[in-house]
Amino acid sequence: MENKQTHLVGFLIAAVALLALPLGLQFVGDAWVRIAAFALLYIMLALGLNIVVGLAGLLDLGYIAFYAVGAYMFALLSSNQLTSNFDALGAMFPNGFDVTIWIVIPLGAGLAALFGILLGTPVLKLRGDYLAIVTLGFGEIIRIFMNNLNAPVNITNGPQGISGIHGVRLFGWHLNQNIDLGNYTISSVTQYYWLFLVLVTLTVVICFRLQDSRIGRAWMAMREDEIAAKAMGINTRNMKLLAFSMGATFGGVAGTMFAAFQGFVSPESFSLMESINVLAMVVIGGMGNIPGVIMGAILLSVLPEALRYTGFISDWQQHAFNHVYVDTGILRQLVYSLAMILVMILRPKGLWPAPEHGKGMAELGIGNGSGTKPAVAKESA
Repeated sequence: MENKQTHLVGFLIAAVALLALPLGLQFVGDAWVRIAAFALLYIMLALGLNIVVGLAGLLDLGYIAFYAVGAYMFALLSSNQLTSNFDALGAMFPNGFDVTIWIVIPLGAGLAALFGILLGTPVLKLRGDYLAIVTLGFGEIIRIFMNNLNAPVNITNGPQGISGIHGVRLFGWHLNQNIDLGNYTISSVTQYYWLFLVLVTLTVVICFRLQDSRIGRAWMAMREDEIAAKAMGINTRNMKLLAFSMGATFGGVAGTMFAAFQGFVSPESFSLMESINVLAMVVIGGMGNIPGVIMGAILLSVLPEALRYTGFISDWQQHAFNHVYVDTGILRQLVYSLAMILVMILRPKGLWPAPEHGKGMAELGIGNGSGTKPAVAKESA
């Protein structure tokens, strides 16, 4: 009972701290609130990829494609892009599309899940490097497709991207508007942070439920030994498709929120490096462990932005040596890369690895009462 009360108190303290975090960061500047909001988006992406890579053991290098699908879907349904290029739609919707969030989020999740099934179907029998190459190609195909879908009919506006996205309207209130409370103002960025926090909380709950369910255990069995899992009666084909679709769902939802938050999307935001960055969050945090993945996402999304505030090093070099030998941008990338290398050397299973499963009875100290291996019964004559 006391243990449950302790967990409840800890949960309430953490909830209050997360809700109050942007209000404190506003005193430093909205830039840090924006960094915190993007960290929440990356947590959603990392948790979705963790289903595919961490639980099911399927190496996916094109995960950012689902992020792009959700982002472009929201951009097309919440801007003047389609109405300005199609006269019939322009006559029906003179002010452009402005779809409610209650439709956008399920639609983004469903569309991304459909693309996840489309990716998973042809790669069911592929493993390891071959699977990685095919998924990498899928991610690049989606990016190039969005980059060139401006002719002969302009749908995505090509490399120029889609701007003027209306944002999110929740219960009649537009989140792009500030809230004035006397002398204090709650900025639009803070409101988006709270929305992302709700979505991340739902994502974490769903991921924990999936991990502890029969589906999650089937994924982990398939990850450890696919042949043995199939021999035990697990339908590995359906489990793989479910892993791809479920992982893509969270990527699609994160993409819709990214488009609403930025107000602009372009193919440059969905490059291969973004997929590798999300994969690094999962690996460095700890594959298959939800708290570890969250830690990895926060670390790798906040650290590069924090290192931008190292401009004083260039000023010091100029003052001390009358010359800048190491540029701040190069130094930021160097420190970021070294941090990742050190983590992989010192913690090869991640900063917070998943607990080990499948230990033998002797290793767990179960058997004869003394931790020794149980004796094998001799065959009777």
